[in-house]
Amino acid sequence: MNTIPAQWTVFGENRELQKPFDAAVIMPSIGRPEILRAVTSVYDQKGVERIQLLIGIDLLNGDLSELLNLLRQSPEHVTPCLFYPGYSTNVIHGGVHQTTDGGALRSILTSLANTRHVAYLDDDNWWSEMHLHELLLAIRGHSWAFSLRWFVHPESQKPLCIDKLESVGPGRGVFVNSFGGHVDPNCLMIDKLTCWQCVGLWQTSLHDGRTESAADRNIYNYLQQHSKPGETKRATAYYVLNPDDSLHLFRLNHFRELDIDY
Repeated sequence: MNTIPAQWTVFGENRELQKPFDAAVIMPSIGRPEILRAVTSVYDQKGVERIQLLIGIDLLNGDLSELLNLLRQSPEHVTPCLFYPGYSTNVIHGGVHQTTDGGALRSILTSLANTRHVAYLDDDNWWSEMHLHELLLAIRGHSWAFSLRWFVHPESQKPLCIDKLESVGPGRGVFVNSFGGHVDPNCLMIDKLTCWQCVGLWQTSLHDGRTESAADRNIYNYLQQHSKPGETKRATAYYVLNPDDSLHLFRLNHFRELDIDY
């Protein structure tokens, strides 16, 4: 495992940092190797002139040399920014914030982003090349927007089917009775100026005494009560399934019903 000093480092040739970007991508990470694919999918985005990629390191849990090399090779339209405070803000690593998948990093980096349009990507997932472009079109006239997503097999990394059950928006899906619906953060874009009150919610868990991450539910609850979203109506996010997720057995039953070989 390598170590890096606490830092804020800007990579790439696009140094017009004061000029607002067309969109920002927020990516918290613990340095797992899948981040290389996630970053590459941001590099591959089409139809967006200037993208700011803000990566926050919550915990040094691996060799970051390949990531640093990739950030140095960013395309002209993407400006990567690496933030490592030198410690974790996550409660399970000794920090004070209850969200266990990045602590306060999503809130911090959302505030730092030099744009009003902010999207989120976990370091083990990825996007198709038109994801940001389509979200920027969908968010016009709205405070937030979302795409659909693919379920991806955790071992083969192959897309299994489009998620038509969970991350499908307000008033739809299996969470309609419990949460009013749901949108996965990997599918989400917000206008952080009109939705400024939700930025701090990225670092809060549900108020039920649990420490596992539930910030996405708080964010979604705020957004669905705030305004009607824009929708791309296309599945452009790729969500890797986690066998340890509490919904995994439910998803497996759904795949069997669709005669999908898992």
